[in-house]
Amino acid sequence: MTIHKTTERWHSDRLGREVMLARWGHHGQPVLLFPTAGGDAEEIERMWMIRVLHDLIAGGKIKLYSCDSIAGRVLLTREGNTGHQMWMQDQFHRFIRHEVVPAIHMDCKSSDIEVWTAGASIGAFNAAAMVCRFPDVFARAIAMSGTYDLRRFYDAHPSQFTDHFWVSSPLHFVPTLSGPHLDMLQKRFILMPSGEGRAEDIGESWALAHVLGNKGIPNRVDPWGPEWHHDWPTWRTMLPQILTSWTS
Repeated sequence: MTIHKTTERWHSDRLGREVMLARWGHHGQPVLLFPTAGGDAEEIERMWMIRVLHDLIAGGKIKLYSCDSIAGRVLLTREGNTGHQMWMQDQFHRFIRHEVVPAIHMDCKSSDIEVWTAGASIGAFNAAAMVCRFPDVFARAIAMSGTYDLRRFYDAHPSQFTDHFWVSSPLHFVPTLSGPHLDMLQKRFILMPSGEGRAEDIGESWALAHVLGNKGIPNRVDPWGPEWHHDWPTWRTMLPQILTSWTS
């Protein structure tokens, strides 16, 4: 069965540029799959992720969405100064909450359907951050081979990190949470599968798990072992297996 694909483009005032949201499938649980680093909304298709998720999409188990990784692109290309790059990371998350989520809700014809997130590497960072920042709309995350402490990617002295960075980084803002936000987040779940092979650092997942666990937020690190590397073949195996178990 051929999977139906649609794309939508619009100008985001928050990000100051044109953005794209792609969708595959007609029915099922909405899953927002973030690209890696500075990838675009169609990266997951080029990397054969749609192919390995075909049965779940065609069978109406999931409806898959992806958007451009604007903040990752800004950071990788060193657009503007470091303050601008941190601001864009915060704006990107706000763009997801206030532009992408409403677009998903409209597409699903439901104003209250909960969205799952997924992603690998920096995509995992965004997947986990969305659940932690906005547990009112995001219910679960599959954060594969995650990179969670982004400080090393900025050409900045420790004193130059701004509030836009801190409020975007789960490692740093989760310990400050309390009240209704934390109460809601404690009803969510973040899964962190990771290989331990080439270019993998499962220690990043354990560090985030420690922060989440200290605040009573349900999470689990899933070690896959040294034969699984930081690369698409790993993620093409992980994601279908996990989503199949979650939608059975």
